[in-house]
Amino acid sequence: MKNLLMKWNRLSLVIRILVGILAGIVLALTIPDSADWVTIFGSLFVSALKSVAPVLVLLIVVSAISKHKAGIQTSMKSVIVLYGISTLLAGLVAVTASFIFPVSLSLVSAAEDLSPPSGIVEVLRTLLFNVVDNPVNALMNANYIGILAWAVLLGIALRNASETTKDMIASLSDAVSQIVRWVINLAPLGVMGLVFEAVTTNGLASLIDDYGHLLAVLIGCMLLIALVVNPLIVYLTIRKNPYPLVFTCLKDSAITAFFTRSSAANIPVNMRLCDKLGLDKNTYSVSIPLGATINMAGAAITISVLTLAAVHTLGIEVDFGTALILSILSAVSAAGASGVAGGSLLLIPLACSLFGISNDVAIQVVSVGFIIGVLQDSCETALNSSSDVLFTAAADYSRKRKEDKDLVINP
Repeated sequence: MKNLLMKWNRLSLVIRILVGILAGIVLALTIPDSADWVTIFGSLFVSALKSVAPVLVLLIVVSAISKHKAGIQTSMKSVIVLYGISTLLAGLVAVTASFIFPVSLSLVSAAEDLSPPSGIVEVLRTLLFNVVDNPVNALMNANYIGILAWAVLLGIALRNASETTKDMIASLSDAVSQIVRWVINLAPLGVMGLVFEAVTTNGLASLIDDYGHLLAVLIGCMLLIALVVNPLIVYLTIRKNPYPLVFTCLKDSAITAFFTRSSAANIPVNMRLCDKLGLDKNTYSVSIPLGATINMAGAAITISVLTLAAVHTLGIEVDFGTALILSILSAVSAAGASGVAGGSLLLIPLACSLFGISNDVAIQVVSVGFIIGVLQDSCETALNSSSDVLFTAAADYSRKRKEDKDLVINP
């Protein structure tokens, strides 16, 4: 049994989740009555995510802001601007696509405790009151807006703290991230229970329709960003055909990131690619690790699409102003996405809170994200990691082009 367990753990998480999905479908189609106990795994998995997500958001944001080193923003200004523009546009594209191709999900007790906002004024009012919520109350009630606000304030306040204090906070953040990894390692069992419940409740055809449509919107948005929006940003930066550089980054970085599903694990690959492209080491030695943390266009797409899927499922009317706020919030939230596989999914409750969607419903949407994560998270990581090199190269080429122009003007 021990050897069997070790072999199971050595399999990639993607394969294990696939096994969980298949097991859930087979049990639901063959022995639905005898195997109804399987649903407990889904419930336990969802409960574990609900308990760890608020603490994770608080600590990763506090740690990231408190450890920020003065001077990085100045020396990396153009790269950071490109990261920010791409992530914001990704959120806008995802929101637009979600309105053009609305997705509905099969959620349990979706309408309970629902108080949808009537418009942008109520959204802003709720937003402001959530910001000033008591931090303990925010953690207890999963008020992610309040958690984010306190995390930002604590992070800023701790920037002048001793390195020992910052290291302690970073260690706490790493510890909670490790707990998240443990929970996510149980995803195959949780996904098996969730798929079993979904198939027995709504049928296999409904499952395929819901998740197929959702995946099509998510992956379609990511392809649009990778092949249209990002090349346009690069063209405006370097003023020449961007596609040779785009395809090089996709070939040498995105494919590896697709299978590792970790921007952090893909950092050495990106470093080698930057060296191959002849980029300035002083730039890419900072921009690549930084990009693995804050350049999260794929995460912005995931947060926006899944949040609006919940909104459409619950029949909530969304006006343009609220949609714009969601685009900005998803971009900001994406920059704080956890470095573990599926980390962006844990920030969906933060976006859902804009629309008065309860945490119970939001976590169900997170669970849906884990079910489709076999493809969603791989595509998301491929987009995020490859664009780290893309924008680093664009900024470096732009700087060199300006320097060459200055030499011609002032030889």
